[in-house]
Amino acid sequence: MTIDRRISLITLGVGDMDRARRFYESLGFVRAAASQAEIAFYALDNVVLALHPRTMLAADAGVGDEGRGFDGVTLAQNRRSRAEVDEALAFAVACGATLAKPATEAHWGGYSGYFADPDGHLWEVAHNPFIEMDEDGNLVLA
Repeated sequence: MTIDRRISLITLGVGDMDRARRFYESLGFVRAAASQAEIAFYALDNVVLALHPRTMLAADAGVGDEGRGFDGVTLAQNRRSRAEVDEALAFAVACGATLAKPATEAHWGGYSGYFADPDGHLWEVAHNPFIEMDEDGNLVLA
């Protein structure tokens, strides 16, 4: 047996469900009807994003809920151009994100920046001229 090579759901632990829902919905994410008071689901193109109270998520996983700051995980979105990166970062900030790192030339030859959602989850927005994107915006890896 092997593990499937896919991610079906990404769940973010949040401190304030109402604030988190408002933020993601202001970005244009549409809450699914399957959502409940303590969990919100958003169907993205190839994965579902879920928001769940941080304390409840930690308890469900059987781990502590101490600590804040960088936890070793970022979410990322590739864009077709540097201009799209700048536009996406500006839009996220206008919706309530914090600009964690303005977009700059990246050491790997692309262009990227980061924003943090209201709970500090980092999102990278990048243009990678070395990876092809299909017409739907999905990455095409050789």
